[in-house]
Amino acid sequence: MKRKIIEINRQLCNGCALCTTACAEGALVIDSENKAVLVKDIFCDGLGACLDVCPTGALKVIEREAPAFDEDAALAHVAKQSGAQLGTQPSQHSAHNGHAGCPGSAMRSFAPRAATPTPPLGASPAATGSQASELAQWPVQLHLVSPQAPYFNNCDLLIAADCCAFALGSFHQDILRGKRLAIACPKLDDTGGYLEKLTELIKRNTIYSLTVAIMEVPCCRGLKSLVEEAVRLSGKTIAVRVLTVGIDGKVA
Repeated sequence: MKRKIIEINRQLCNGCALCTTACAEGALVIDSENKAVLVKDIFCDGLGACLDVCPTGALKVIEREAPAFDEDAALAHVAKQSGAQLGTQPSQHSAHNGHAGCPGSAMRSFAPRAATPTPPLGASPAATGSQASELAQWPVQLHLVSPQAPYFNNCDLLIAADCCAFALGSFHQDILRGKRLAIACPKLDDTGGYLEKLTELIKRNTIYSLTVAIMEVPCCRGLKSLVEEAVRLSGKTIAVRVLTVGIDGKVA
């Protein structure tokens, strides 16, 4: 079959290994000549998350004859290389010696948190000690998440601007609880591949609800527009709920 897949210009590759970190499927490694190589065609989803981090332009997505992307094989490959299965912590002895994807990008789900009372939106939780994290999966940065990750199917999805969790002290309890997460900065990130990735994520998964959390600053509105366009391109009808966080920590 002919499909999109990564191509590497070895002359331009400087061996920085940033692409191996960006590829959540572990499709790229650094070989003995300190150059990026594709491990197997079936591990590459063709979405190009690695393009955004390559400093030399050595990577590009092309169309060529290749076997279909195998999500199950990619997940097993990542788990093997990181020394962890989904839902477990990686081994302290996991090796990243240039011949495996970065363990920090391995897809992981976490056990559900114990239910606790939810305070009103924008209210500070009671001072009862440290608050439990509501994060239910990893990774969360939009460059690194995979639209094929199983935890994005049948979920409530939150797309949040990076600064929201710092401005809103009760972010986990008020906004993140019960949702799967992807974070991005529409101003500072290279957003070239974001629209395609979000469109694919929404198109291939059943999304019960979609929330966008942005800061009140004008540059943050680009994230709202990006998500709304991705929904349109996906062909699905999903209402986008927008929450605006003020720099004073109040939610509009």
